[in-house]
Amino acid sequence: MSTSSTSAPSRVERILAFMLIGVFLVSIVALFVVLIATWAGATDFGGSFWPVVAMTPYFGLPFAFLLLLALLIIATVRRARAARRDDGS
Repeated sequence: MSTSSTSAPSRVERILAFMLIGVFLVSIVALFVVLIATWAGATDFGGSFWPVVAMTPYFGLPFAFLLLLALLIIATVRRARAARRDDGS
């Protein structure tokens, strides 16, 4: 039986993970803010900050999905390289 050493995530992976969490949470909070404001009776979203809040989920959630895909690809490549390196030794 061989012992497999797990390599730690790189700095890029950590940055991508924190960006993913941050963008996702900001988008979800913005979505709930718009839902609550609409429920409370706000009809005019043309004010100072409402267009930004209303459009954040439209761009933030797809961007978070792309970050998730990038993180998945980077982690898969890292694990494949580690497995190839362990098999070659």
